[in-house]
Amino acid sequence: PVVLRTLDIGGDKSLPYFPIQEDNPFLGWRGIRITLDHPEIFLVQIRAMMRASVGLNNLNILLPMISDVEELHDSLALIHQAYGELLEDGLELNMPRVGVMIEVPSAVYQAGSLARRGDFLSIGTNDLTQYLLAVDRNNARVAELYDSLHPSVIRAILQVVDSARVHSKPVSVCGEMAGDPAAAILLLGMGIESLSMSVSSLVRVKWVIRNITRDQANEILSEVLIMEDVHTIRRFLHATLEKAGMGGLVRAGK
Repeated sequence: PVVLRTLDIGGDKSLPYFPIQEDNPFLGWRGIRITLDHPEIFLVQIRAMMRASVGLNNLNILLPMISDVEELHDSLALIHQAYGELLEDGLELNMPRVGVMIEVPSAVYQAGSLARRGDFLSIGTNDLTQYLLAVDRNNARVAELYDSLHPSVIRAILQVVDSARVHSKPVSVCGEMAGDPAAAILLLGMGIESLSMSVSSLVRVKWVIRNITRDQANEILSEVLIMEDVHTIRRFLHATLEKAGMGGLVRAGK
């Protein structure tokens, strides 16, 4: 399958031909909010994605920065419109699977409703961590407070996974957390089977997954869930990797 995310600008992502000036861009006009305000842009994207999938039928569309069910409903309506238009043009294609990015706290609490309506969920850990901890990861003054192993982030991800499991919908994880060998243990323990990361992280994370069983990861996760601060969690996970003979994986990542 191929996963294509719809236009995801705003915040720290900009386009020279689509300038956006805002006092607080991370809480402003970005992601799906922009394309729902400009359905003509959204429809062009969706039709192009679907045309590219003709004969392959392997398209998965991912919607960024969804904050409530209504945004998903409106997006799905436009996707079905684009699909119908292409069928009228004589193209033979299947309706693509549509997934939702879980990047804001409101989506965490509505994960069950979003999973029921969508085909899959993808947790964007960079933005989710930033919003949960109220930390601008690009601000040097508070950057040290930004950590995806914070107890609140771990519990939020687990809540999303549990909500999706009720509806038998798969969950993937992207962002820096997906490429962290220590975090990979926890994600494995939660039952997540798809991680999206940079090429530079592949070997280290792959090594962890090959050398720690699902049952072991589940036990480690259970211990972490009773811990109350990020430093304790990180020390515990690093010690766990050291004991398993994989300490070099986290030392190399420092």
